[in-house]
Amino acid sequence: MTLAALIKLMRGIAQKQSYDTVTQRIMLAFSALISAQWLVGIALLIALGNFASGPFWSHAGAMTLAVGISYLPNLWRRSDDLVRYRRSLLVVMAVLVLVVIGIAFLRPSLLGVMAVLALVVIGIAFLVSGWYKKR
Repeated sequence: MTLAALIKLMRGIAQKQSYDTVTQRIMLAFSALISAQWLVGIALLIALGNFASGPFWSHAGAMTLAVGISYLPNLWRRSDDLVRYRRSLLVVMAVLVLVVIGIAFLRPSLLGVMAVLALVVIGIAFLVSGWYKKR
């Protein structure tokens, strides 16, 4: 879903499209899936009962922040289309970075791998969107 959102948003910026219903639904689905992951994580935290673990709470905090940020595009409904596209793109990238940071709290050894994966996802979206092409 993150890759689809990145591609749609980058294409919208590159082609100066209107912020249509499809884009709104993609961003809503993105937020809903991040929230679902958060709920699964909270349920797992409760099920494991490891409430004294600092890394678990750090991970939960980073993911809670990611969920909150993922809903920000709903506040910008009255903005211009290009502004909405750019802000939504920044939201998706910020959530992606927070997820990488959250995973790194649990598994510090995966920080490099997750950072590279995040950059690859952003790079693929950049190439598929055609944003790099000259106008």
